[in-house]
Amino acid sequence: MAETLPINSDSGTDEEEEEVEPKFKYQRIGNDLRNILNTDVVTCSAVHSKFLIFGTFLGRVYLLDHKGNSVESNLSSGDRHTHSVAVNHIDVDPKGEYVATCSDDGSFKITGLFSCENNQNLNYGKNIKAVALDPEVKSGGRRLIVGDDKLTLYERNLIKKLKPSVLSTAEGSVLSICWQGNFVAWASHLGVRVYDLSEKCSLGLMKWEVPPQARLENFRCHLRWSNANTLLIGWVDTIRICVIRRRNTIEASSSNLPGYVVDPVSTFPTTFYICGLAPLVANQLVVLGYRKERSATYKALRPVLCVIEYKMNTCEDVCTDSLTLRGFEEYTVNDYSLGCIIEENRYFIVAPKDIVVASLIERDDRVEWLIEHNKFEEAMEICKHGGSLPLLSVARLYINHLLTLKQYDKAAEICHRELGNNKALWEEEVFKFVKCQQLRCISAHLPTTDDCKLDPHVYEMVLYEFLKFDVNGFLNLIKKWPPKLYDGLAVINAIYDHFRKSNAKELLESLALLYCYQGDYESALRMYLRLKNEDVFELIRRFELYDVISKLIIPLIELDQKRAFEILLDKNKIKPAVVVNQLEQNQEYLYRYLDELDKIDRSGTFHQKLVGLYAKYDRSKLLPFLRRSNDYAIQEALAICKRESFHPEMVYLLGRMGSVVEALNIIIHSIKDIEMAIEFCKEHNDDDLWNILIEESTKQPEIVTKVLDGIVDYVNPVLVVSKIKLGQTIPNLHQSVVKMLWHYNIEQEVNTIAHQIQLADQFDTHAEVVAIQRRGHQVSYDKVCPKCTRSVIVKGTAPPNGLTIFNCGHIYHNNCVIENRCDECLDWESLVEEGGSQ
Repeated sequence: MAETLPINSDSGTDEEEEEVEPKFKYQRIGNDLRNILNTDVVTCSAVHSKFLIFGTFLGRVYLLDHKGNSVESNLSSGDRHTHSVAVNHIDVDPKGEYVATCSDDGSFKITGLFSCENNQNLNYGKNIKAVALDPEVKSGGRRLIVGDDKLTLYERNLIKKLKPSVLSTAEGSVLSICWQGNFVAWASHLGVRVYDLSEKCSLGLMKWEVPPQARLENFRCHLRWSNANTLLIGWVDTIRICVIRRRNTIEASSSNLPGYVVDPVSTFPTTFYICGLAPLVANQLVVLGYRKERSATYKALRPVLCVIEYKMNTCEDVCTDSLTLRGFEEYTVNDYSLGCIIEENRYFIVAPKDIVVASLIERDDRVEWLIEHNKFEEAMEICKHGGSLPLLSVARLYINHLLTLKQYDKAAEICHRELGNNKALWEEEVFKFVKCQQLRCISAHLPTTDDCKLDPHVYEMVLYEFLKFDVNGFLNLIKKWPPKLYDGLAVINAIYDHFRKSNAKELLESLALLYCYQGDYESALRMYLRLKNEDVFELIRRFELYDVISKLIIPLIELDQKRAFEILLDKNKIKPAVVVNQLEQNQEYLYRYLDELDKIDRSGTFHQKLVGLYAKYDRSKLLPFLRRSNDYAIQEALAICKRESFHPEMVYLLGRMGSVVEALNIIIHSIKDIEMAIEFCKEHNDDDLWNILIEESTKQPEIVTKVLDGIVDYVNPVLVVSKIKLGQTIPNLHQSVVKMLWHYNIEQEVNTIAHQIQLADQFDTHAEVVAIQRRGHQVSYDKVCPKCTRSVIVKGTAPPNGLTIFNCGHIYHNNCVIENRCDECLDWESLVEEGGSQ
């Protein structure tokens, strides 16, 4: 049974760093493998897509499936398929039918796993470190390459015997071999060569740097073909990427060089010794490494599996995992190896007492790791592209995590982004915020449309929390949320229960809005008026609340008189009697209202009230008002003016009432304006008034001349002069008398001229009338005498005794005329008079 290993990602240092998302998940192979390793150790291995083969220190070769279970094959049939000492290298043909092994016992073997037909067992008598089977699928194990102190190709002949052909000699010995197509890469004590089997020549030597205080042959050279022409080399602590390319025309024509050349495209060092390498994706390698450092007790550290991204002669670590393998403290660099199944992205880390499989982490594994490490955003992004774990499940875990960290705003954003229109999930998540008293954070994200409307209780809980902790936020929600989301009356009651004077403004505005939503506009208006919020006027117009405002007129005027009067003066919206009745409580507002109303309404309904209001608030408008209006009680107006001692107004009212003498006395004694008195007498032209004025003037010599100047054309000045006492000094009397005489002289001349003009006009008019009357008149034959009803003239005869023609147009025979008048017109006039009397 496979055992899952924990993932430890680090950079090989003791400093604490942020954990990087792993590329791989690890499973230790168990089952039969565990029993085998209890008595033996692994020295080499080969990985096939169908199975795993490994050789041991005791010279045994085992075939297992990828889970560590033994597979029955020719390898398990007896000792003849084993070596006498440790197995150095194993290779398997592509079809998985043959396996080649070699050992320090000087032998190499080709063994059919399930057939013994082509089995071979050859003994060189020399240490053999590497062997390779033909990678061609059709080969069927007919060719292999063996490396000792030279590189030898073996091919089966017709009698199925292996015929050797030496390809190349080696400096020291052949350390490793890797075969791909026509190219064989192999390493010796100097470096790495690539042999071209088709041209039967070497493509050159890539020398390798000798490590300090060590020998190159003491390190395994790890060769791997990532594709048909790309070779990966990992040796000591250096990696080289080589491309086998055909020479261009210029290179090929210069000399007798091979047709192909090995081109190193990237070479870079590592911080550890290399135990194996394999391709991952483009420009990325998987490398098994042995750390150069030692523990405090001089033991080996855990090996690492790195993903390296390479560029031109540089590299970058993508991730590094430290592996806890059994007995790692005692192992050396050559004890480890790395096998792989490239197509499946599976990598086998082989140690003497342990084999671990590293698989590219799958989607669900990635999500699980990200969740464990609180990287929920990345986990959710992966879930969007599939996987067994639902996105919503991850999102809810993320929300719980954020709430634990008290990142309430972020948690609310995740709810908004991921819960969509799922009502049940919304309500469930909201109650998590209730426990934290953080409903305010999620309020802006709650669904409020018909597509997803939560239970009213949810919205009410949010509002209650805002009411308790954030009154401004409460008001904003009342403005923003549709009122159908919650029970408005319940929220109104909550406001009254939690009313605080310090937040009165916001709470009153909230009440106004809620009352509007409930249709209780009168209460809403009262709230706005308490706030002195001018939105009340817009509310009145929008909902036509003219009946509602009848009891709120004074507060409206106090808020904005101009806008209030715009509404109140519209008689179609609110009757003036209603306004006046309310404004009786505030006489100044009543005055302003009636004054404005009088400009647009001439009915005079409230003129009586205006008399007193003008007398109290603006006397300058009183007298013009009294003059133009007839819709007030004069006696009451007079009483008001007497009370206020408004003498000019009293004079006018007394004049209208006919009490002109009293009015004149007020002018003379109270107003003391002689010019006004004179004008008043002229206006009424009453002899008694003039006599009173003259009597008063004689008592005051200084006004006599003013009276003399003013009475011209109205009163005989002799009356004034005759009342002047002898010896009385009258200022400017001489000038006044001269002026008076001059005026009378001019008046006499004017009268004379006017009389002459009148006489001349009269005579001219008389002459014209006489001329008209003497003028002849045309009489037609159809005219009839009104008296005798006969034609006035007959053709061929002269009218008897002549005709009389009146100016009215009627024509009579002279014999028919009585008293020289038109009887026809007289009869008509009498009929008219009779009809009028009836």
